[in-house]
Amino acid sequence: MPPKAEKIPKELTIHGDTRIDPYYWLSQRDNPKVIEYLKAENAYKEAVMKHTEKLQDKLYNEIIGRIKKTDISVPYLDNGYFYYSRFEEGDDYPVYSRKKGSLDAEEEVMLDVQEMSKGHSFYSVAGLSVSQNNNYLAYGVDTVSRRKYTIHIKNLSTGETLEDAIPNTTGRAVWANDNKTLFYTTKDDTLRAFKIFRHIMGTDASQDVEIYHEKDNTFSTTIYKTKSDRFLIIASYQTLSSEMRYLDANNPTGEFKIFQEREKDHEYSIAHYQDRFYIVTNWNAKNFRLMETDINHTDKSNWREVISHRKEVLLSDIDVFKDYLVLSERKDGLRQIRVMSQTDDRDYYIDFEDKAYVAYPTSNLEFDTEVLRFSYSSLTTPASVYDYNMKTGERELLKREEVIGEFDPDDYQSERFMATARDGAKVPVSLVYRKGIAKDGNNPLLLYGYGSYGASMDPSFSSVRLSLLDRGFIYAIAHIRGGSEMGRDWYEDGKLLKKKNTFTDFIDCAEYLIQEGYTNSDKLFAMGGSAGGLLMGAVLNMRPDLWKGVIAAVPWVDVVTTMLDESIPLTTSEFDEWGNPKDKTYYEYMLSYSPYDNVKEQDYPAILVTTGLHDSQVQYFEPTKWVAKLRDLKTDDNLLVLDVDMESGHGGASGRFKRFKRTALEYAFMLDLLGISE
Repeated sequence: MPPKAEKIPKELTIHGDTRIDPYYWLSQRDNPKVIEYLKAENAYKEAVMKHTEKLQDKLYNEIIGRIKKTDISVPYLDNGYFYYSRFEEGDDYPVYSRKKGSLDAEEEVMLDVQEMSKGHSFYSVAGLSVSQNNNYLAYGVDTVSRRKYTIHIKNLSTGETLEDAIPNTTGRAVWANDNKTLFYTTKDDTLRAFKIFRHIMGTDASQDVEIYHEKDNTFSTTIYKTKSDRFLIIASYQTLSSEMRYLDANNPTGEFKIFQEREKDHEYSIAHYQDRFYIVTNWNAKNFRLMETDINHTDKSNWREVISHRKEVLLSDIDVFKDYLVLSERKDGLRQIRVMSQTDDRDYYIDFEDKAYVAYPTSNLEFDTEVLRFSYSSLTTPASVYDYNMKTGERELLKREEVIGEFDPDDYQSERFMATARDGAKVPVSLVYRKGIAKDGNNPLLLYGYGSYGASMDPSFSSVRLSLLDRGFIYAIAHIRGGSEMGRDWYEDGKLLKKKNTFTDFIDCAEYLIQEGYTNSDKLFAMGGSAGGLLMGAVLNMRPDLWKGVIAAVPWVDVVTTMLDESIPLTTSEFDEWGNPKDKTYYEYMLSYSPYDNVKEQDYPAILVTTGLHDSQVQYFEPTKWVAKLRDLKTDDNLLVLDVDMESGHGGASGRFKRFKRTALEYAFMLDLLGISE
């Protein structure tokens, strides 16, 4: 029998409306009864999924069997050194290394994370940052999975780890050009990045100087150095607004100057080039435009337009080189890489052949070079790293992810088409399947979606996914509103008081796939995580009949209660995404779709829910409460499983392979529902 959570009614009243939450007590992380209940859910999961253990083991071994055990990343050049990471056979964690001047030089091991992780059930290293003189490495370590990192400093010449230990940070430190001063960002009680400090190497962190405090709790802050190494930049940002401050990196004790004061609905980012800054801005440009300004005159009254706003093209980012400017753009839902000469009128796009793909610049840390490095992948093409000569147009494939075993990309077919939403909007759908399937409406299909924060779900390759494709599954991505696939309007049409477009788009894409003969509702599965878990919760309430099974990974489902609680991480910074329910209009709208609040007495399909006890983004109690309420109200006998990782957080288990245990569980959950045991 599944565990039954105790009901302890909690009244939640605002705007004259009272909600009764019987499972509010499950948010008491330190209550032994809560831990006992979570363990009971895990025990139930083990019991009802026990008959799939052999299948899970087979899937897990398949998945990790395709991964090259001894592997090395493509080295990149930065300040005279080639940097790379490598994995040894059987290791869960990488070794970070470098070579001076040449790939034939002797290897210098910077961090052996496999060795460092011993004795820890969770271990994460982030934010590796080398000083300007190449002698010191700063890096962050998290052993809990709350994304609160302690920064350490290592002397790369002697191998000694210094006594400096800076707790409660985002994990990344930024070096000034004096090779002894570094800057870092700390988190408040809600895990918001809110203060920036200056640290002198060799001193105690208690002596560090606070140089910036972001007092607006709807904003977060960070610090970074420009590619030119000339400036330190403090960025304050929230969903719809940003503000930059800058300081000469040679003068770390100086005062940061405001680049352009924050304004409502004005987002901008900056990049330094010679005697000017480039600015990517949505000032009078919904899809962003490119501007420039002199170093000493940075407010927007001095900005000059370089590339004007285009209704059909979203300008996402730029990368600056000595003689070239590289733009990342999005058109018709796909990423484009545009190359512009800084010295003449050459201006062109790099050509890609696949109908559905993802391509973006990566690891371009050298300024004076004609070579652009970019990553490319499609639903049938493994991740590939290229060096592209911007002068000659020649491209060199440096590495393609090796898929161990009998994999041939020609065995698979990808498609991309537009599904018509109920209001007439054309929603892109990307899908992939093994060649030879018949479009007879009888194929199992997994439909994935996200649709929040303007994040675009690009169609990339996954060797993990082959375990489904080779068993006859079709895998599809619904590029629904709330993302930015089709530009800024696409994002704005799926947020705030238009959020329900996200949910109806997903449902309409599912119905289109059925209509076109790809699948049927007895073989259709849905999956989404985090804000995509909100999507899963919403469509389950709206159209439970449409799905054979649904996987909700670390789902954000208790929307109203969370957004009313400003002590919970991320709440205050997301009012512009979801609305502030202290405003009655937003309260009523959010309440109308909040998955937890809208669970009702009806039949639901089989559901697998995952969470992590230490999740810092979607607290464990949201999916836990949701499952408890579903158990109480649903009128069917379909499987409802909660998988609680007691050792990890939002991203799941650390390590290279352990996380695929959960993937194997998810796949076995779907295959078992179809009667597939092999």
